[in-house]
Amino acid sequence: MPNHILSVEQFDRNYLLELFAHADWLRNLPRSSQRSRLPHHILATVFYEPSTRTRLSFESAMARLGGAVLTTENANESSSATKGESIEDTARMLQGYADIVAMRHPVAGMPERAARASSIPVINAGDGAREHPTQALLDVYTIQRELGQFDDLHIAIVGDLKYGRAPRSLALLLRASRGTRITFLAPPTVPVGDDIKQALDQAGVSYQEASTFDDVTDAHVVYQTRIQRERFADEASYEKSRGYYVIDQSVMDRLEASAIVMHPLPRVDEIDPAIDDDPRAAYFRQAENGVYVRMALLDQILR
Repeated sequence: MPNHILSVEQFDRNYLLELFAHADWLRNLPRSSQRSRLPHHILATVFYEPSTRTRLSFESAMARLGGAVLTTENANESSSATKGESIEDTARMLQGYADIVAMRHPVAGMPERAARASSIPVINAGDGAREHPTQALLDVYTIQRELGQFDDLHIAIVGDLKYGRAPRSLALLLRASRGTRITFLAPPTVPVGDDIKQALDQAGVSYQEASTFDDVTDAHVVYQTRIQRERFADEASYEKSRGYYVIDQSVMDRLEASAIVMHPLPRVDEIDPAIDDDPRAAYFRQAENGVYVRMALLDQILR
């Protein structure tokens, strides 16, 4: 088990199977038994970018395990970063206050820099447009819970594939699966990166790039993502990509009855709320799964 969680490159198939089994075990424990796992540990959540699901699910995970939480939300404006403190000094300071850190930063590589300076574990909770390793873990965990496996599936990854760290990390983590076929659907302005395609090529994962939902009607998983306004240099560029792929009832009617629709959330207008009651809409179950995956991570690292 690595001391820090910084990249999906750290995870192999056996690790996933063990982590998911541990998450299931913790999920089924009585609340009183969950709270006995980490009663004397402290998690610091240090987020330099806004977050709801990731930050709160980490905090919920630690609270359920009986630990305590220190939190800094919007740390770019409310922490000593405004005074010019380096990420290394922040990490050295945090190791005196907490036992583990979950960090989100708008600049790629910053959690890794913090980890190099830290004597306590650092978890990358999203760094720029690079990676979101714990999101990828909960995504594959969700696929397994919903479909009973994460092998031999056709998975469509849709939306902002250039700046979206969640779809990038998911595509990379799917290298641990067997017989997986990926279809990428992205607006022309935000295509999947060559680095992701090269990594899939090297791992022997089959993939294709397509242009319409008609190309993925046989998909077992449709993983939709939002177009990220905050990553674009100007509003005009954002508007060229927004609304390119929208999942509505007409799309659902073309998908298999056993398929699922996922989304890392938050959504804007890329999934019609009218389909929320469709049993194939798995995105809120997916968000809940994040608590149990992060419980398993914290429990494995700190015990």
